[in-house]
Amino acid sequence: MIINYSDEEIKKGEKSIFLAGPTSRKESTRWRKEAIEILEKLGFDGIVYNPEYSTNLPKEDYVDQAMWERHGLTNATIILFWVPRHLPDMPAFTTNVEFGYWLHSGKVLYGRPDDAEKIKYLDWLYELDYNKKPINDLKSLLEEAVKIINNK
Repeated sequence: MIINYSDEEIKKGEKSIFLAGPTSRKESTRWRKEAIEILEKLGFDGIVYNPEYSTNLPKEDYVDQAMWERHGLTNATIILFWVPRHLPDMPAFTTNVEFGYWLHSGKVLYGRPDDAEKIKYLDWLYELDYNKKPINDLKSLLEEAVKIINNK
């Protein structure tokens, strides 16, 4: 498995997952660390696009960060949205925009914990467009992503 951080050039491959969702502004995002550990245990052998700096610091150049994410999202086989939204610490405002923008790509897989806040509209859109319920467990969401990718 290759972890492709946002301070590195975009790597391309046939199997890839973009870890979309809210990012902590203070430290590396705990849910992404957990997702990577789960993917390792699942034996995922593709690229994981992690939109965080490898040193856990945010990029100073906003446009550079946004362009890296755009390229990663475009190249990803699966755009995995995990939205553990909690206000005020993890508002996920950018996630809302990205979710709506990429929803019609046909490659979105969406989940959130049961205690996530203000996700009713995301749930509704996902069910409407994909005819699927959101997955409420990160491990199950990642298992589904690997299954989809391995069956392509």
